[in-house]
Amino acid sequence: MALTPRLDLRQSQSLVMTPQLQQAIKLLQLSNIELSAFVEAELEQNPLLERDDSPAQITAEEARQVEAADGAPVLDGPGEERMVDSLPGQAEEAPLDLDYENTFTNNGAVDDSGDLSGDFGTRGGRHDFSDDGDFELTLTREESLRDHLMSQLNLDFTESGDRMIGIYLIEMLDEAGYLSGDLDALAQSLGCDLERVEAVLARLQRFDPPGLFARSLSECLALQLRERDRLDPCMQALLDNLELLGKRDLAGLMRICGADTEDLAQMIAEIRALDPKPALAFDHHVAPPVTPDVLMRPAVGGGWLVELNNDTLPRVLVNTRYYAKISGASRSKEDKTYLTERFQSANWLVKSLHQRATTILKVATEIVRQQDAFFHRGIQYLKPLVLKDIALEISMHESTVSRVTANKFIATPRGIFELKYFFTQALGGSDGGESHSAEAVRHRIKTLIDQEPATDILSDDKIVEILKAEGVDIARRTVAKYRESMHIPSSVQRRRDKMLQV
Repeated sequence: MALTPRLDLRQSQSLVMTPQLQQAIKLLQLSNIELSAFVEAELEQNPLLERDDSPAQITAEEARQVEAADGAPVLDGPGEERMVDSLPGQAEEAPLDLDYENTFTNNGAVDDSGDLSGDFGTRGGRHDFSDDGDFELTLTREESLRDHLMSQLNLDFTESGDRMIGIYLIEMLDEAGYLSGDLDALAQSLGCDLERVEAVLARLQRFDPPGLFARSLSECLALQLRERDRLDPCMQALLDNLELLGKRDLAGLMRICGADTEDLAQMIAEIRALDPKPALAFDHHVAPPVTPDVLMRPAVGGGWLVELNNDTLPRVLVNTRYYAKISGASRSKEDKTYLTERFQSANWLVKSLHQRATTILKVATEIVRQQDAFFHRGIQYLKPLVLKDIALEISMHESTVSRVTANKFIATPRGIFELKYFFTQALGGSDGGESHSAEAVRHRIKTLIDQEPATDILSDDKIVEILKAEGVDIARRTVAKYRESMHIPSSVQRRRDKMLQV
């Protein structure tokens, strides 16, 4: 072996993640709303990209074909699938290096026009997503808790010093309506006596709604009971020992309160009717609605029609005419390099959006086919499903299916679900029978507990016996895990709760 420098040529293969491929993978895991924001940023940066706002043109004959399910993936029943090619003359999953048109028209769901729009029907009627608008713009302004308390403060307090203390106390309320600050520190900062602050606080504690400005749960409940004229010494003793009530120590409470079983049950019922967080009644925050990425509706003649939500998909095109004009006028090498990069980036974005739409539609269609029994008969028929099952059926990698189902929602006749919802673990059937979905078993456990009578509370062992009789092979610790995940107390605690209700 010679120990001298030399030059060698070697040939090898390796997978390189190009910037274009990284962008395609990034787009795949974005929701439609996130995708729209990404495209908006690209429109600002790339002068060769334009937004395509032109409405899709569909002839009457094409509309009848769409309604007859000739232009979209249709599932004709369990185990049967009828799919029309999204791109005439091209393979079902077209590679990104084919010669695409510059306009991204949401191909993939899909008639010859490439339009993915359509109405979403439910069993009770039809619903047009395009006419919804932004419902948040129709909301009226609700009165806030601070405004509600300030109006009472201005009417009840005439002395400016007390009014100033009241304003500071209002600002010290937390989101539940409890007083979160220290009264001594407030008195020092305002330069007044603590007794004056406590006197103002006592007046504020009579404001509407009752229970505000409390410093503990027992004080909050006491303020509400005082408003109802039900704060007697027996009830006050119960409020002073709420920890025993949490432990279901009824014997200790009866001894401390000096009450029998009937009186104690009545007092507990009164406490349960109170509001432990009175300020939440003024929480008018409106949760943003979930915008589905995929729409599903019953098809004419049976089966399901699956299509992308065209209202949330951005449509862009590459302005080739503008590119030809400015590229011919550019002289410097830097300008030509910049235009070439922008043109390639724009073309790749259009192709990536097209491929993304096709991939999402294929995955969603296969999920609907696999879970056909769920959509027809309910959650108890949810089929065990993993990413590998979908990946094998559509000839894709599991990681691709995982990215497609992340942050994506589908609107179905049974409601809006995240695509991840349909992937559940499998629980084996007893005696080698058919496996069951973990979500379906969890739903069955909840149904059994909801229907149990107060005189016959089901233990975890009893639930195991019932499920095994129904063909589900499940362990007691699994039942306990599912029960705790649904925040359902143990059989001992449920028995105590129902005894108090009786």
